[in-house]
Amino acid sequence: MNRKRRKTLISVVMALMLTMVASAALAGCGKSDSADGSSGEPIKIALSPWPGWFFWYLVEEKGFFEKHGVNVELKWFPVYSDSLQALSTGKVDANSQTLSDTLAPASKDIKLKAVLVNDNSNGGDAIVSKTEIGSIQDLKGKTVATELGTVDHLLLLTALEQNGLKESDINYVNMTVNDAGPAFISGKTDASVLWEPFQTTAVKEGKGKVLFSSKDTPGLIPDLLVFRQSVVEKRSDDVQKIIDAWFDALAYFKDHEQEAIEMMAKKAETTPEDFKLGLDSIKLFSAQDNVEAFAKKDDLTSLSYTGTKTAEFLKKLDMISDVPNVDAILEPKFVQKAAGG
Repeated sequence: MNRKRRKTLISVVMALMLTMVASAALAGCGKSDSADGSSGEPIKIALSPWPGWFFWYLVEEKGFFEKHGVNVELKWFPVYSDSLQALSTGKVDANSQTLSDTLAPASKDIKLKAVLVNDNSNGGDAIVSKTEIGSIQDLKGKTVATELGTVDHLLLLTALEQNGLKESDINYVNMTVNDAGPAFISGKTDASVLWEPFQTTAVKEGKGKVLFSSKDTPGLIPDLLVFRQSVVEKRSDDVQKIIDAWFDALAYFKDHEQEAIEMMAKKAETTPEDFKLGLDSIKLFSAQDNVEAFAKKDDLTSLSYTGTKTAEFLKKLDMISDVPNVDAILEPKFVQKAAGG
């Protein structure tokens, strides 16, 4: 190869390398791991089948994210426990989950922040049983299904404890809610612990009845928006915009209830009538309700109190190894600002 040709080839190669380096640098400026909270990427919010969490679709459909100038990507998880894992492993930035299900990762020093109460379960989680079962005591020796370590497992254990029974007194079967509902309908279980919309389906199609529900344990099951702490620290303004967009959707729902129910029912793949039944089993929390929930009090209306009592209960059952500092998980500043505080 002559010197001039070799020099030309080297120049071309160098130019290509510089172009590649520059392109990589530009790509790096616009792209980041969702879990580290860097701006430029959409904030990924996970949600699962629960009446209150379908309101995220109302936020999206009605353009409230765009109104507040925040880039959000909703990530659907048909199996709730998969969404919990996605948050813990950093595959999403935030998840719609219960307070009790936030305690286990927190006890393992996974840094999370609860920033919003979507709702409280008020009958939306229930033990659905065969009609001939008259009481919780009658579950002794019966086959009961729910998913190990989830909030409905906690509800089952609470119901048993309140009625003088232990888990060993029943034939407990570990199943996701997606499987526990069909198992009850087909007669494979005597009872299943379910949430909406699975609960209504099981009662209707399985000819069952609600034996015990979250109405019997008011305040036990708050449903939250929980972020990875890194996102809250690095994209605080976007977190505020997301919460403001949420409350815009609640206001829209108040003025356009039927339209909103029809849209969310379609997302839930159910009828508006059944979706409305699900909504009737929860209490949606206003901005002021949120402020009160984040306040420290000595009853179940306080997230701090409920979280600590729940953590102690879970530790007693060896479901968590340590009781986390619940107050360190709670971040009230966003709802306080939304409420005008």
